[in-house]
Amino acid sequence: MRKHLVIVESPAKAKTIKKYLGKDFEVLASYGHVRDLLPKEGAVDTENDFAMRYQIIEKNHKHVEAISHAMQSADSLYLATDPDREGEAISWHLYEILNENNALAHKAVHRIEFHEITEQAIQHAIQHPRDLAMDLVAAQQARRALDYLVGFNLSPLLWKKIRYGLSAGRVQSPALRLIVEREIEIENFKPREYWSIEADSEKEKLPFTAKLTVFETKKLTQFSVHNTEQAQHIRETLLKASDGKLQVKSIERKQRKRLPSAPFTTSTLQQEAARKLGFTAKRTMQIAQQLYEGIDIGGGDGTVGLISYMRTDSVNLANEALEEIREVIKTRYGQDNLPKHVQTYKTKSKNAQEAHEAIRPTSAQRFPEALNRALSADQLKLYSLIWKRTVACQMIHATLDTVAIDFTCGGDGNIFRTTGSTLVHAGFMAVYQEDVDDKKLDDSEGKILPNFEEGEWVKLKQLRAEQHFTEPPPRYSEASLVKALEEFGIGRPSTYATIISTLQQRGYALLDKKRFIPTDVGRIVNKFLTEHFTRYVDYDFTAKLEDELDAVSRGEKKSNPLLAEFWKEFKSLVDEKTVSVQKSDVTHEALDEACPKCSKPLSIRLGKFGRFISCSGYPECDYARNLENSENPNQPPAAPPEVVEGRTCPLCDSALHIKTSRYGTKFIGCSKYPKCKHIESLENNDTGVPCPSCGEGSMVKKKSRYGTFFYSCSSYPKCKYAIPNEPLAEPCPQCGWKILTLKVTKRWGTEKVCPQKECDYRITIIPPEPAAAKVKS
Repeated sequence: MRKHLVIVESPAKAKTIKKYLGKDFEVLASYGHVRDLLPKEGAVDTENDFAMRYQIIEKNHKHVEAISHAMQSADSLYLATDPDREGEAISWHLYEILNENNALAHKAVHRIEFHEITEQAIQHAIQHPRDLAMDLVAAQQARRALDYLVGFNLSPLLWKKIRYGLSAGRVQSPALRLIVEREIEIENFKPREYWSIEADSEKEKLPFTAKLTVFETKKLTQFSVHNTEQAQHIRETLLKASDGKLQVKSIERKQRKRLPSAPFTTSTLQQEAARKLGFTAKRTMQIAQQLYEGIDIGGGDGTVGLISYMRTDSVNLANEALEEIREVIKTRYGQDNLPKHVQTYKTKSKNAQEAHEAIRPTSAQRFPEALNRALSADQLKLYSLIWKRTVACQMIHATLDTVAIDFTCGGDGNIFRTTGSTLVHAGFMAVYQEDVDDKKLDDSEGKILPNFEEGEWVKLKQLRAEQHFTEPPPRYSEASLVKALEEFGIGRPSTYATIISTLQQRGYALLDKKRFIPTDVGRIVNKFLTEHFTRYVDYDFTAKLEDELDAVSRGEKKSNPLLAEFWKEFKSLVDEKTVSVQKSDVTHEALDEACPKCSKPLSIRLGKFGRFISCSGYPECDYARNLENSENPNQPPAAPPEVVEGRTCPLCDSALHIKTSRYGTKFIGCSKYPKCKHIESLENNDTGVPCPSCGEGSMVKKKSRYGTFFYSCSSYPKCKYAIPNEPLAEPCPQCGWKILTLKVTKRWGTEKVCPQKECDYRITIIPPEPAAAKVKS
């Protein structure tokens, strides 16, 4: 009996696939990438055709050994990693390792590809294997080489010129530029005043409002009325002319269609999950991976892959899937919601492979409500989103009736207009509607107007002059940042989650009210890169390089000439800037203001905790102050600091002040900053639980730089005891430690747990929900 070894990335995927294959097949997981570049200089040999030196990833040594051992007794190898660039690279690395170990001698090696984990798809893949796609492997290696060359050469330069520990990346740097430029645009924004003249009226007890569009025969634009005097003049003129009534001049009725959105790609799924569910891009991809790899849904089906592959640029749907979706629409929503022909969508990405599909349920017959008990809350939310979008994309358009009515006021020279719309046939909107970022409310949407006839008169109840101001562009949300990355061609959808996470982990940007704000360090890094490495953070250059890498994956270009062209200019620039740029050029920004102590010029400097103003004569002169209200000369002088009464700084015994961060958050800080860096939350986050380590302070709830909460001693930095979970003033009955903690997880519910690593005491207080326990078991 012949034995076959199948390799996939994850154990969850292995478990699902195993049940579709017979006893002749053994399925093992590589646990992701098995090799990576050596983490030191020279891993990409620029003098030897960019040869790359790899090593097995430490944590995956045992998995590689298990695969090698299993291969000894197998007759053939099936490489079943994901059907994309990274998956192809993992398969190639495994092949290379096994070949080097002589584990493949006289044995057949197959690469199999599938886009959903169903029995039909797996069996089809086994029966139709292919060779390794070396063009995809070359593209992945070229990307990895570029990322390495940029990181290993640009990051050390940042350490020298700004601060140790910083990093720059080929795609993260242009993404940071987007966030910083939006913040600068907001800071430089000057609101512009404008007015609207609005008439309130009523007919048949149905109120409505109309806006002035023409005044004294002149059509009004947004800024035609731009001050109080002008607005009041128009209002008074119209009040006199109207004689308390308006006349219907014309009624325009139209019927319009609203078309459904295309099925999900990786990018649009990330955007919609952020808008509708509040998920980060990283969370969305984690949950989608779980749904793709398989979940035990019970009922005799066992572990089933619920969605197709979630890394895709395609909006195509397989014919079999379309037939099933149309049957679901017919039986569930009625024949009148089923179009005569299949809805087709055009794939925007030129690199999308037509053989790939959009993200869809593996079976449209698997309704979300039927999976309620099998899926966790987040899994069900994302599956429902994918199911609804997929079904809606094949439904008939929505039909709306719109009406626009013009009223004259004291003659044809003054015209008011009101609009409204009603939904005639919901079509796809009965199932799903796409959200948009920072949408402006449509006055006519869903507004029902009374019935009018041309020439009739209506009573004018009130005439209002309303003041408005233009608003700055909004900061990027996760959804709008993903959309911008896609539009600018920065990275690829499969990398968006990593790009966003990296910017936050590096401390270059933070999320405040689900909007990205660049930190002081992020702004300085961006300033350095845009001024000295302009080309490499240029959106067009980044997009062009991505297109060239895509061309490598399609076999249209070779990778080495591309790498050589990039490296020659990049290395030359790094060498030049290492010599020509001084640290003070980057971290200091001169101000047109003299030091009140020594009269030398003041400058904005970057410190450990952000930017501040200090004397250029430092260290001879120690004058320093906060940056608040110093950057904008149009702002009023800073108010006197608010002193915290009855307390002094625990570090230096100076006065404590209530301060405001550049993001509007109030906190307590030492008055001697930047000499003394003591800060604390203004909120009373003291748990009242004594610190078990020092016995002097108490455990206080704090927020980390990454937005997560933890608990630490109030006497920090004197005592550095900290724990991740809420402390309880109860001793551990097992080891006697002075506190327990309250730990909440989906798998185990709410537990009392001893925080000591050497103690395994834990007791359940509130058990987990049955569905969550089942999924996690």
